[in-house]
Amino acid sequence: MFDLFKQIFGAPDNSELTEALRKGSFLVDVRSPGEFASGSVKGAVNIPLDLIAGELSRFKGKSNVVVFCMSGNRSGQAKRILEQNGFQNIINGGSWRNVLKCLEHQA
Repeated sequence: MFDLFKQIFGAPDNSELTEALRKGSFLVDVRSPGEFASGSVKGAVNIPLDLIAGELSRFKGKSNVVVFCMSGNRSGQAKRILEQNGFQNIINGGSWRNVLKCLEHQA
């Protein structure tokens, strides 16, 4: 029973994200420009979710891409769009604060 609660409410497994960040990744915040301006991850670029499909050229040649937003919902949608367009090694980092936390643990 405890394992069920841990799976539902526990911290996410960030091992894949941490490894991608360690290798160096293209960091993409898919929130709105206003949300991005209020705080994000250092070095991240802002490509709002509704513009992802029109900005595919910015992802070409990137070996690792981490997309993130406020909660992980929009970044999950961005990941699907990118994968449907042939991109691989796309990681949904979840919230921008989750990505920030993983980066800080590496420092």
